[in-house]
Amino acid sequence: MSTILDKIVEQTTEDLYKRRKKVSFNDFNSFEGFQRERISFSKAISGNETVSIISEVKKASPSKGVIRKNFDPVDIALRYEEGGASAVSVLTDQPFFKGDLEYLELISKRVQIPVLRKDFIVDPYQIKEARAFGADAVLIIVSITDGTQLDELLHASREFGLDALVECYDQHDFDRINFELINILGVNNRDLKNFEVDVHRGIEILQQAPEGTVLVSESGLSTGADLALLKKNGIHSALIGEYFMRQDDPGQAVKNIIEQSEKEFKRLKSS
Repeated sequence: MSTILDKIVEQTTEDLYKRRKKVSFNDFNSFEGFQRERISFSKAISGNETVSIISEVKKASPSKGVIRKNFDPVDIALRYEEGGASAVSVLTDQPFFKGDLEYLELISKRVQIPVLRKDFIVDPYQIKEARAFGADAVLIIVSITDGTQLDELLHASREFGLDALVECYDQHDFDRINFELINILGVNNRDLKNFEVDVHRGIEILQQAPEGTVLVSESGLSTGADLALLKKNGIHSALIGEYFMRQDDPGQAVKNIIEQSEKEFKRLKSS
């Protein structure tokens, strides 16, 4: 029985075939975004004394439907930056998340922090496409790759000057990674089989990564206590989307959770 992830990848592959007919691989060289200087995503999310925030611009999801009706992607990204986010993640998948490559392009022109293209990357074409639309980094999901595909995508991200946030779901994914090719590891805390969230499972997997790897916890994070727990366990960054998208002022929500996490971490240290 196919999962929602299987359906997304199948649709992504079909859409990719159509896009190739409209824009060739070499056409991206002439895009404005392709030429601009990149901002280091890895440095931005690893250099803070507190857990850095990757704030996500996300209109909808397959399981929750539309998350934010009043959706202005550029305004949201600018609010995130003002609130203290270290980077912005932009959903570009249209069929399932109501994202758009145009959001990526518009946001990258306005913010001064790095921008991550979050999508279901299965082909180097999408990585070059991400650069052409202004991305500084791409998400690469281990579980949707086969054979040498993962290494191929990682080599492509290096070729086009983009950082790669490599995402695992479980121990099996982790064991497939060649850490000589990556420097940013993310673990999705959500179990794709039952959609339950377990931050501790994510931490346990992240802590197995070689020293020097930038560690990112993803999904199910919404409180200062969550971030303090990550900090206590040596995790560098948190990717948060849905929680911020449901707040009246996403930027103020970023500021609040950072302040709460600092207070909570001091409390944990003194207890």
